[in-house]
Amino acid sequence: MTHPARDLLKTTTGNLAPDPRSNPLVPRIADGTAPRSTLAALAQEQSWVIPADRRAFLHLAERSATTDPEAAAYFTTLAEGEALAGERLDAFVRACGAEEAEAASYEPLPGCQSYPAYVAWLALNASPADVVLALTANFSVWGGYCATIAEALRDHYGFTDEACGFFDFFAEPSPELDEMATAAVQAALNAGRLDETRAHEYGRLLQAYEASFWSTLGQLT
Repeated sequence: MTHPARDLLKTTTGNLAPDPRSNPLVPRIADGTAPRSTLAALAQEQSWVIPADRRAFLHLAERSATTDPEAAAYFTTLAEGEALAGERLDAFVRACGAEEAEAASYEPLPGCQSYPAYVAWLALNASPADVVLALTANFSVWGGYCATIAEALRDHYGFTDEACGFFDFFAEPSPELDEMATAAVQAALNAGRLDETRAHEYGRLLQAYEASFWSTLGQLT
């Protein structure tokens, strides 16, 4: 039995899979050759990304609460996840050796912050159902990166489980979130609210900004 929404999510994720060469940093973390200073920059950049994405997801949930409750539930769960991830991020920042004063004076890199800036743009301008499809495709890539980093931090950098908790959180599969995404996409398909072409463009740009995040950090090494 076919499931239109699930099939669409799978197809879109496959079509938007990035070129492995678009991420120069994660392979270096994986083999232990990335310097700790770059890990510290990664931590600092995420300290800007996480709260920005959380606010964007809350705005999307608010926008869709009345007309698209399935999407609202999905974005609310994402926002809650960002809050939990943010709590785990502090341990990674400390493990990288970033002092509080250093964190306060850190100047974020434009190439890294283009991703959350675009998520904020989507929160303001895009149809919520289209954003669900685009984000789900992007998250599958992000989760794989996090799983690789979490393993490498333990194996090559001697980080504790607490320090790896941020990446463990995102690396863990979430069947519940997947079901929420499927329900949101299916509801939009049923109501004729999903613009697959536009959602694909959103996903393509998200992947490009994701690649910019990693390539910018990769240039620091």
